[in-house]
Amino acid sequence: MAGISEIRMQVMWNRLISVVEEQALTLLRTAFSTSVREAGDLSAGVFNPEGLMLAQAVTGTPGHVNTMAEAVLHFLAEIPREEMYEGDCYVTNDPWKGTGHLHDITMVAPSFKDGRLVAFFACTAHVVDVGGRGFGADGKSVYEEGILIPIMKFADRGKVNRDLISILRSNVREPNQVVGDFYSLAACNEVGHRRLIDMMAETGMDSLAELGEFIFSRSRAATLERIAGLPKGSWQNSMTVDGYDESVKLATTLSVRDGEVNVDFTGTDGASKWGINCPLIYSKAYACYAVKCVVAPDIPNNSASLEPFTVSSPVNILNAERPAPVSLRHVMGHMVPDLVLGALAKALPGQIMAEGAAALWNIHISVRPAAGQEGRRAEVLMFNSGGTGARPGLDGLSATAFPSGVHTMPIEATEHTGPIVVWRKELRPDSGGEGRLRGGLGQVIEIAPAEGHEFDFSAMFDRVNHPARGRDGGGAGASGVVALEDGTQLRPKGWQHVPAGKRLILKAPGGGGFGPAEERSDEERAADLLAGYVTEDK
Repeated sequence: MAGISEIRMQVMWNRLISVVEEQALTLLRTAFSTSVREAGDLSAGVFNPEGLMLAQAVTGTPGHVNTMAEAVLHFLAEIPREEMYEGDCYVTNDPWKGTGHLHDITMVAPSFKDGRLVAFFACTAHVVDVGGRGFGADGKSVYEEGILIPIMKFADRGKVNRDLISILRSNVREPNQVVGDFYSLAACNEVGHRRLIDMMAETGMDSLAELGEFIFSRSRAATLERIAGLPKGSWQNSMTVDGYDESVKLATTLSVRDGEVNVDFTGTDGASKWGINCPLIYSKAYACYAVKCVVAPDIPNNSASLEPFTVSSPVNILNAERPAPVSLRHVMGHMVPDLVLGALAKALPGQIMAEGAAALWNIHISVRPAAGQEGRRAEVLMFNSGGTGARPGLDGLSATAFPSGVHTMPIEATEHTGPIVVWRKELRPDSGGEGRLRGGLGQVIEIAPAEGHEFDFSAMFDRVNHPARGRDGGGAGASGVVALEDGTQLRPKGWQHVPAGKRLILKAPGGGGFGPAEERSDEERAADLLAGYVTEDK
């Protein structure tokens, strides 16, 4: 009978994952912002009554999921159990208690069955605007970057907080989109709750305690078994990235001990005066993700499987304290996996991929009618990606978001959002680093204001001055480029202007190569040439 019980628990575990996957798909289908419904910049999960993550949706980003695993505990610390009711929904965008910057809204809702608290559902999504300076690196403190919502009730016993809605509408540039996304987040948790209660009623479960113990015990044991197979010791790595107006050094020491892998960011440069700082909750999310990708990629993500991976750091750009500006925390945060994987490459030589573009080449466009012209204003957010690093046995992936995993929005959806024209979006030849395995290609994107319009844009780009490095003798990927069509070079970060009649050219960076280039076969070189990945002159 024990075997039958274990099989039943495994089936229930799979059912729970399907519940949170439907939760996430609800957000995808109802969201107003293109970053959510088209790119999947979100997360969803279910937690036990103590706030420990039982299961996460496959849909979503590591930065959202792994921060959410910690964020729910902040909600439980702020809202007493006796003040939680059926129909409640709680919200925050506090960077240090949520997912690292103000643009991400996290909602948590208690799930009651027959009057008894059985779970919490949580979800996160990036909204198009939170007021302030807008999505960019130019703020000098978090107070300039937009409205900060402390942990509070979005809905009390099913009644939405109208005062909060009014405050939001008065502080953001796209109130309908933003408020719509708030309701989508709430609906996402409600769907998760309904499906969970249906599952529990169908199977006769009164609580998730037994299932939770099954999930945690198996996940913890499997993860510890993988860690036991790693070499013991400490390995260091550092890398230099563009920063804002000066380069930034990121450093780490990775230590493998019995039952633990620790990542420490001592040696990393101090906090910046610009909005590229990263709260530790977000740096930790991507550090754990990098280690888990190598050590335990097939073990489901939950509190127990994440528990053996720990992160420590003094105060620095990867552990920025309040009230540091953190709007572009993803730029440094997305570099963390390459940083950590570089240390792992010393522990596991020949087994770790090369560096890639890493940080998304996001662009936020604020478009308006040109002087003397009629038209409409709009806030447009567009995700783009460079190439990933080559892998030990495969070429890198072109124009692919690693580590975030978000999709690129379709051009049609982006142009529908506001009066811009995307004239070109294509792979960038010769941008992948040379090697036995070639780095992934970046892409070229050409954007212009629609006729009679102009726009300001927030540049959030890296790898312009410090390209992705190859591994084990592989070459570096191509550097990124930000310019107007006439050749005028623009800055990789900060708000800048594109006048009517001009076009903005973005050339996203390529990934590094793996192994010596002379070891690449003639057949592979010919295939690269035929596909247009490299040119005759290369």
